[in-house]
Amino acid sequence: LQSNSCCIGPGFAEENTEPEEETVIKIAGNSYHVSPNLPDFHSCSPGWSSAFYGAECFDSEVRSYMKNLGKQKSSESQNIDAKKVELEQLLMMETKNYRKTIKFYQKLLQKERRSKGPDAKSMLPKLRGQLQEMKSKVQFLELVKKYIMYAEQWGVESCVLPTIIHNGRTGTVDVAPTDESSLLLYYNTEKHQCNNQNGIRVLQAGTPLGLMAYLYSRNAFLEGYVQQFLYTFRYFCTQEEFLQFLLDRISSTLSSASLDPSTSLTKICNRSFYILQAWIEDCYSVDFATNTDLLCTLKEFISSKVAPLNGYGERLLSLLENASAGKSGSAHQCSSMDKCEEEGEEDRKALHSLCKKLSEDVSRKACLFFRLQYIEHNFNWKLSKGMGPIAQYQRERLYTISSVLPKPCYNSFTEEFPVSFAKADEVGPYLLIEYSAQQLCCQLTLLQQEVFHKCHPVHFLNSRALGVKDKSVAVQKAVSTETVSLKVCNLFLSKCIQDQYLLQLLRNADSVSTWVAAEVVACHTSKLQVSLLSKFLLTAKCCYEQRNFATAMQILAGLENLIVRQLPAWKILPAKVTEIMEELKAVEMFLKSDSLCLMEGERFKTLPTIPSAYVLAMHVQQLETGGFTMTNGAHKWTKLRNIAKVVSQVHAFQENPYTYTPDFKLQSYLKQRITHFKDADISALAADNRANFHQIPAEKHSRKIQDTLRRMKATFQ
Repeated sequence: LQSNSCCIGPGFAEENTEPEEETVIKIAGNSYHVSPNLPDFHSCSPGWSSAFYGAECFDSEVRSYMKNLGKQKSSESQNIDAKKVELEQLLMMETKNYRKTIKFYQKLLQKERRSKGPDAKSMLPKLRGQLQEMKSKVQFLELVKKYIMYAEQWGVESCVLPTIIHNGRTGTVDVAPTDESSLLLYYNTEKHQCNNQNGIRVLQAGTPLGLMAYLYSRNAFLEGYVQQFLYTFRYFCTQEEFLQFLLDRISSTLSSASLDPSTSLTKICNRSFYILQAWIEDCYSVDFATNTDLLCTLKEFISSKVAPLNGYGERLLSLLENASAGKSGSAHQCSSMDKCEEEGEEDRKALHSLCKKLSEDVSRKACLFFRLQYIEHNFNWKLSKGMGPIAQYQRERLYTISSVLPKPCYNSFTEEFPVSFAKADEVGPYLLIEYSAQQLCCQLTLLQQEVFHKCHPVHFLNSRALGVKDKSVAVQKAVSTETVSLKVCNLFLSKCIQDQYLLQLLRNADSVSTWVAAEVVACHTSKLQVSLLSKFLLTAKCCYEQRNFATAMQILAGLENLIVRQLPAWKILPAKVTEIMEELKAVEMFLKSDSLCLMEGERFKTLPTIPSAYVLAMHVQQLETGGFTMTNGAHKWTKLRNIAKVVSQVHAFQENPYTYTPDFKLQSYLKQRITHFKDADISALAADNRANFHQIPAEKHSRKIQDTLRRMKATFQ
């Protein structure tokens, strides 16, 4: 089931859902004469799964289940209100049972830990299986609920789309001066599993007005188009142009909209509100928070035009207020599954423990399979879709590295060291040796997570215009040429405001890499260097096993520094530890092989993951290569859709945070050391320590001098 919000993943962020709950309850009392049932739903944002899976987000089982809801006999007509009532009852009942079973499981788990109750061990495996089934049921019902919300709601047929454009310009819907073929281009496919027709039209390209008008098509939400549009519209229109398009449609239909949901005016008005709310919920931080003029325009319009006529205005103003206060953020959807997890800090940790146990057997087998792959194939993980015929067992191994990476298994630190953290520079690198690789991994992961959770999928778009380049391609350019290239490679419209948080994310990554290299070359003895190299390699290994690929790749970049790689300490490093370096390079090659390698399988939905920001940015740049428009000037939607699918994984990974217990003392030490060395000159640091140079024995050195003098003497004779 491709559900983006229904999981018992570790560390659900309770603080983000409570304000939304309160807002929904408050709004439920308002009279919204256009759509009385609208307050029943918490959010209009389709979520990352809509952009990633597209039309496949809702499979045939979901559609079939929805058809049978709300009718007792097969001959009865389908009523949408009856479907909603029956679904809410089923969802409430299943959620209640699921919550009770979780609490019962936690009690049995505590008894087992205390070695009380001999029946606890035998009951736990059965109960885990029941929990998995109940979880799947609730996920399925949540998916059906989302389908009912989006299915044919407030949408129009594609032939009416030119009318929508004309409606915003003139205020009437009597004539449509433009033809659909001049706005949008389609291509036909074979019979779709979700359509009973012989074929289905798939959007291929469109003009900016046509692509904005397609948001009003009947299946725009179900096809994933709305979320994909919100991620990528900046390539062909500015935020101001998009907002004005929506406001024009609302202005021209708001006063004429009626309670009859079948009229075109009502559909256009309500769909405009839905799209506007989805935009605010999902992209407030990248579009409205960074553009005060855009935000003021929207608030003024809602206050003066919408609020006096429609109760939806109060909802939008409340949403904007919460977003500006940082309460709703990107406004992830709140589900019944989410409510199950708002049981406090202790229940949250117990829930994470449950998730680990549910996947314990799979992960153990995964570790073994990973080792076999590593040894047998000598890190040959580069994947290709054009390799010709492949045996069945080989096909099953494709894209399996991400699915076999071990699960998180360290939730807290059990050891404490009586070390003073007053001044990190006085302690030096010795404190790193005292902590285990697992402990360093956990705290570095929490620090990385803090930075990663502030980013948005849109931040990874148009990175060339920000100066982000492929580090593997070293091209010498003059300053003037570089200035011209930056202007040419700006893929967004010139007036489109772009948030530059990606640069901060990459600078943070470079700081960690520089810190790793500096700590190693700053060691005064070879013995300390060997210990520190081993510690960093083991920490990086632990990081990628916990699916924190960002920190793992940052440590690898630091250890691959040219000066660090030439250190004599590598020759006396244990062979098992040295192998980790090659293992990390293999992981890096795997991450670069495919932009969606971490999204394969089902484990990314329940296990925390932090991707490498640099690798993801390079994948997006690769997709951005080539023209965005066709010969007739229409923008290639197929290209934009692929970009949206890749960047959607950012929100997917942010849904499952790590729940390690923070060690603030260790984090403070790490922050100080990273800040201290972030701008360090590695070559200058290395020159100060003899341990960084290959030492020649005294006798051998003396003999070399004598041989040199003898040769010099011979030349003068």
